[in-house]
Amino acid sequence: MLRYILAVATLAATVLPSVSVAERETTDTAKRELVTRSELPGQNFREYLSLFKPRKTVEPQKMSYSKSWLDEQPAAAGDEHFKCLAEALYFEARGESVRGQFAVAEVILNRVKSSRFPDSLCGVIKQGTGKKYQCQFTYTCDGRKEVIHEKKAYERVSKVARAAIDGVVGEMTEGATHYHTTAVRPSWSRVYKETARIGVHIFYRHNYRTASN
Repeated sequence: MLRYILAVATLAATVLPSVSVAERETTDTAKRELVTRSELPGQNFREYLSLFKPRKTVEPQKMSYSKSWLDEQPAAAGDEHFKCLAEALYFEARGESVRGQFAVAEVILNRVKSSRFPDSLCGVIKQGTGKKYQCQFTYTCDGRKEVIHEKKAYERVSKVARAAIDGVVGEMTEGATHYHTTAVRPSWSRVYKETARIGVHIFYRHNYRTASN
């Protein structure tokens, strides 16, 4: 019996060698490198944000919140969540300044990071869709078909969406998760904390902030 136990132990040591911490870290790094920023990992965007640190903010002299700067950037591409954000920016903010478009994108990303909202870009943008005027973004439930007529404007907001997802710009709205235009004053604006005014939009967040926003 003792000889049998020793034989099994020897086999286990041969078949299942111990893995060092360094080896595990190397394997984990290799796995992370398989996911690129050209495609978002499906519905698990919140985990994606925790897995990757945003790229270093573009140096001020190289970054310009202007149409000319956007036109110099490569054509933007991505998965369904990138497309959801680009579409939202087109219908919500294509007439806004470039800086204002980045601010609106930041609000949507802040919602993804927050436990109070769905954990993906499409989930946040389509929240409440199907209930007329009860959705979070009016264009998704106003009864009109979403048709993109201004191709150049869409190309530009697509580049804004890509840059926002990739984290190439700094924070602009101090964690805002809500906004409205200066033409209206919703009741919730009297409860939330105003954090910024950019273009025709006013930005807000809850009066308290947690690790999950």
